[in-house]
Amino acid sequence: MPVTSLPGQPPRTAWFATPAGQALVDGETTMLERALADRPAPPWLWLAPSAASGPVAAACGRGIRLWADGERWQGEVRCDAPLPFPSGSMGTVVLQHVVRAGGNDDLLLDEAARLLEAGGRLWLLALNPLSPYRWRWRGQGLRASEPLGWRRRLRRAGLEPEPVSQGIGPSWTPRVDDALRSGPGLCAAYALRAEKRVAALTPLPRRKLVLPRGVSAA
Repeated sequence: MPVTSLPGQPPRTAWFATPAGQALVDGETTMLERALADRPAPPWLWLAPSAASGPVAAACGRGIRLWADGERWQGEVRCDAPLPFPSGSMGTVVLQHVVRAGGNDDLLLDEAARLLEAGGRLWLLALNPLSPYRWRWRGQGLRASEPLGWRRRLRRAGLEPEPVSQGIGPSWTPRVDDALRSGPGLCAAYALRAEKRVAALTPLPRRKLVLPRGVSAA
């Protein structure tokens, strides 16, 4: 699971409940609500690093938001992974700082690909290793990596990421900032969007028509 921690240590996601972490999460929440409102149907799934500060706007349509609690997910349902939802049942899946950067724990990426319908979208939120804001999560058991590595992992899961990530969040001072920018820049985090593509049908090979001798092809 992406939320595991060593015995005696707080969960890695605990930082997102601190004032600095919550400022980042609140800006992302506002942005993600706008993204979900653009596609209110079919249902969506949102996995967050900490308990929601408020209800999701009604304009977002039908969906469920769960948050990490140790090695489990809490919210409207309590569950472990694999997640108890049917394959191909979600139009959008949000993974908000719940997959370990630079690690091999790709279970949630695989689960996201399984849950998405053909043409469905994944929003992945990750910390930016080039941001000055990294000093605020230093020593909290968090890791950050650049978008290229995430794109490779998304492709391995069967998803097609967009070529440009979008920066979000403050660069140093803890404050809510929900604006998306082209490229991570110095933003505390960035968003990667990927799509579950429909596999193209393999065309049948053309067969050469062999005519008997003396028969015209006209």
